[in-house]
Amino acid sequence: MRRFLANEQFEINCSQAVVMRARRVRISKIEEMVMLASPPSAVDDTVRKPCRLSLSDRIETWLPKIILAPTFVVTLLFIYGFILWTGCLSFTTSRMLPNYEFAGLSQYHALFANERWWVALKNLALFGGLFIAGCLAIGLSLAILLDQKIRGEGFIRSVYLYPMALSFVVTGTAWKWMLNPGLGIEKLVRDFGFHNFTFDWLTNSELSIYTVVIAGVWQSSGFIMAMFLAGLRGVDDSIIKAAQVDGASLPVIYWRIIIPSLRPVFFSAFMILSHIAIKSFDLVMALTGGGPGFSSDTPATFMYTFSFTRNQIGMGAASAMMMLMIVAAVVVPFLYSELRSSRRG
Repeated sequence: MRRFLANEQFEINCSQAVVMRARRVRISKIEEMVMLASPPSAVDDTVRKPCRLSLSDRIETWLPKIILAPTFVVTLLFIYGFILWTGCLSFTTSRMLPNYEFAGLSQYHALFANERWWVALKNLALFGGLFIAGCLAIGLSLAILLDQKIRGEGFIRSVYLYPMALSFVVTGTAWKWMLNPGLGIEKLVRDFGFHNFTFDWLTNSELSIYTVVIAGVWQSSGFIMAMFLAGLRGVDDSIIKAAQVDGASLPVIYWRIIIPSLRPVFFSAFMILSHIAIKSFDLVMALTGGGPGFSSDTPATFMYTFSFTRNQIGMGAASAMMMLMIVAAVVVPFLYSELRSSRRG
């Protein structure tokens, strides 16, 4: 009898457990339906309670913005603000002092009718092309040489990098002494007995711009060498070893594998050198002064001369805006093509 009652009680308990489990399943399904039917904001509001940031968290959040704010304001005002102001002056009749009498495009017409401006543009093309090509070629060659793990690499690298520590004014002055026919290379060679030797590029109106190229390449090629050397040291050695196993010679490895992988370095070097070439002012003024005459003028020296020595601020502002357009014409398409190719890659 007791066994029968125990079995019956066990069956009752089992049935109650099944009923309770069914109720829990039904309740959980109802809760899921409510969660799906209700909008996320309402669910978040019911689940998450709003929390307030502490004072230290607020300081940590706002401190970078507070630190960067003065730099941002100064950059916005003194760079982009003055670019806008220069653009406004280029449409006025400003001469010795700024005035805001609108003159339309008359300053730009006068600029392009000026023979000196065309000489400056020609010199910019010559100097920019030779300067960029020379720095890239010499810098890459020196980087490949130092990449061979030669002795005294640290000393040689320091020697090549030393000119970059000098200002363009010091570089221009030093090269002006060396290229002066009465003091420098020409006098030295003639003192050795070669009395017919001439090296008068500095005083030759046809060749004076090339002296600026020589001084510029001498100063900047070491910096480009350092950029290329850093890029070469970042190339994976396993790729080079695999090419050597396949029988490729060292020149072929550099030409087909290593140099193409340095495309980002070429891009950075081109941007830096283009910027230096377009704004070249102190090197030209220290070395040639824009002469003889105005044969070695560049747009930067043209802008300075007409703005501050000839009292034609309007034309100087117009030339400055044309320099800005040249920078944009060189940099923007190249930057766009690089960004587009990186996205595809």
